[in-house]
Amino acid sequence: MGFLRTAILFAATLTTGLTAGLFTAFAYAVMPGLARTDDRTLVLAMRRINESILNGWFAFCFGGALVFTLLAAGLHLGDGQRAVLPWILVGLVSYLVVLGLTAVVNVPLNNALARAGDADPAAARAGFERRWVRANVVRAVASTGAFGLLAWALVEAGRQSH
Repeated sequence: MGFLRTAILFAATLTTGLTAGLFTAFAYAVMPGLARTDDRTLVLAMRRINESILNGWFAFCFGGALVFTLLAAGLHLGDGQRAVLPWILVGLVSYLVVLGLTAVVNVPLNNALARAGDADPAAARAGFERRWVRANVVRAVASTGAFGLLAWALVEAGRQSH
């Protein structure tokens, strides 16, 4: 059971870290780069990114972070594992912030951008960019925090096994 607990916690940490890396890269590179482009370029680029991100790798990382973290929490409920559990639970709460923002802000804005016509890219950008970027920065911070907390849970789990 110890190997399974550690493997699941490792998978939670890895998938959360990959997701954090994605959102963080958007926060410090992709969106600042697109901010320097014209309206039509930003709108078209974000539409294509939003279309292409819906793939198995993203689904595995984004969904896996939640599933593996929930499993890790469940596997650490027993006696002798509780020192690790608070780190996992706070990491889970941080990741739930990411999921909530994605569902309530980012995905609806992505969908609105996809539905916006090509006649007025300035209006499409104005309705999208500022709110999306702000929510993504919070997602980047929350997912990076979740990653750090899960990484610390791995450290604590290693200490308990010795």
